[in-house]
Amino acid sequence: MSIEPGETPPEARLLRSILWGAVFVAIAGVAIFSALEMYLGNGSKTVRYSGEADIRSEFSLTDHTGQEVTQADYSDRWQLVFFGFTNCPDICPTTLAYMSSVLDLLGDDADQVAPIFITVDPARDTVPVMAEYVSVFHPRLIGLTGTEAQVAEATRNFRAWYKRTEDDSAPDGYFMAHAGHIYLMRPSGEFEAVYQEGGQPPEALALEIRKKL
Repeated sequence: MSIEPGETPPEARLLRSILWGAVFVAIAGVAIFSALEMYLGNGSKTVRYSGEADIRSEFSLTDHTGQEVTQADYSDRWQLVFFGFTNCPDICPTTLAYMSSVLDLLGDDADQVAPIFITVDPARDTVPVMAEYVSVFHPRLIGLTGTEAQVAEATRNFRAWYKRTEDDSAPDGYFMAHAGHIYLMRPSGEFEAVYQEGGQPPEALALEIRKKL
């Protein structure tokens, strides 16, 4: 099946649906029906949901400068985390551009935020590839890669989802279906909230984050 630029693969849509289901089960004390209404697009521009969840910032990866890092390296800042890959035709570039706008709107407060892009395609997204890619979006953006096992562990800890899908029309014969969520994590590494690029304008997300700093 051929995926045109700008078209979200059906596998990605399915995985995003699965992720929402898994996160809803994990969250304790969340207003499930209200969150579901927001997900279905009732016009709300607020946070999708928040609360205590079994989602944690825990990883051992390599950043785009070649340094080995863990979540402890960002424990002095809030983390804004997105999973994707550099060959992504639609979700990743639009979401990273959105995150960049949020950082610009935060101004000096952006010093308190670590914007992190974790690849789900480490075979292709090496350190040099990640370095070149993140530089296109924002000077603060941090690209993280690693081994297949390291990436798999990170996605498990964030309760993120991805899947390699073979496609002869894609670069190297495959693409990576994945969820399109942006996680806001506390400096302690605990879950705070999750957003989507189309869920609210960047001004609204910048305001939400500024309130929490």
